[in-house]
Amino acid sequence: MGKLDGKVALISGGARGQGAVEASVFAREGAKVVFGDIRDDEGKKVEAAIRAEGGDAVYVHLDVSMEADWQRAVRTAVDRYGKLDVLINNAGIVIPRVPIDERTAEEWDRVMAVNAKGVFLGTKHAIPAMRQGGGGSIVNISSVAGIGQSLHQEPAYAASKGAVRSTPRTASAATPCTRVRSTRRWCTARCPIRRSSAGGFSVCRSDGWGPWRRS
Repeated sequence: MGKLDGKVALISGGARGQGAVEASVFAREGAKVVFGDIRDDEGKKVEAAIRAEGGDAVYVHLDVSMEADWQRAVRTAVDRYGKLDVLINNAGIVIPRVPIDERTAEEWDRVMAVNAKGVFLGTKHAIPAMRQGGGGSIVNISSVAGIGQSLHQEPAYAASKGAVRSTPRTASAATPCTRVRSTRRWCTARCPIRRSSAGGFSVCRSDGWGPWRRS
């Protein structure tokens, strides 16, 4: 029996790297997985590999900066599997580091569109589906760059991951009593989520576990 039997997950940035591993592990643990990316050929190969191992997964084209793509991805999960339990906002990009006074506005906007806006759009469209299904979990992949460990980081990337870091608290505070959990996870360390025996939720923060509360 898998740890995720009966769960339905949506994962962005799933065509390679960490996202592809997440899709494979979720499927191996019994989840039904919808995962997306802009690298369609690579994504379809990951889908085929998961299915060859007996997993249940489907790849969709997902540009996380495009709202219509998110709407289609969430609808695929609900139409195909009947619900959505988990969203992993994994997609992210980094560009070559240059002094900030040499960074163009177009380059800055591109990083923000994927790393920050993508998390917003995924969260926005996952919450109604999760609410309809009785609750769910949203996990946003952040980075130590977002907590000030950015001396050698590219400025746009660090700023975008700071936005990712703040999103779970604001999302949770703005959607109380929906049984939807939103948290962040550093890409360099585990950051789990858990439910208390009393039915409340605990959120993993940089300073340890703490109860969910309004900001």
